[in-house]
Amino acid sequence: MKKDIILAGVGGQGILTIATILGHAALKRGWQLKQAEVHGMSQRGGDVQSHLRLSDSEIHSDLITMGDADMILSVEPMESLRYLPFLAEDGWIITNSKPFINIPNYPEVDEVYKSIKGVKNHILFDADQIAKDIKAPRAMNIVVLGSAIKHLGFTAEEIEDSIKSIFSRKGDAIVQSNLKALQAGMATK
Repeated sequence: MKKDIILAGVGGQGILTIATILGHAALKRGWQLKQAEVHGMSQRGGDVQSHLRLSDSEIHSDLITMGDADMILSVEPMESLRYLPFLAEDGWIITNSKPFINIPNYPEVDEVYKSIKGVKNHILFDADQIAKDIKAPRAMNIVVLGSAIKHLGFTAEEIEDSIKSIFSRKGDAIVQSNLKALQAGMATK
């Protein structure tokens, strides 16, 4: 089994945290992992994307080829559209609907939504609001991850174990906040 995932967002939104969690879960399974990441012009506010390749057999390249991504997992709607050429015909776009408008020529939000909805397999939802509703606004990225679990081939327990391991040094309150965010994301349709 393999999963080729493009993670997309804006600096500071937690894309690399998602990659760490998924990578940890894959390694615990004994899978291979390759990752390539690109940061925008600034640490916070620039575009960030990561090619994350996970497989139970050898992986030869860290880059996903056009038309082969199983998923575009994005925490910002416009950023999900940048990588559409990479998405496989039966691939999924799973993205937060809350735009991070950091450029003067940001497209009309309704047009961005229309393009996302034009993809057969998509989940477009307000992860920011869900994170705020559960009193975990900094865990919006984990809400997005939770919504993708059923399409990633990992169990909730595998991802929960990764969250516990990765966030344990930050204390139980942070671990519990992220677990709550994961559960809230899993409840999205």
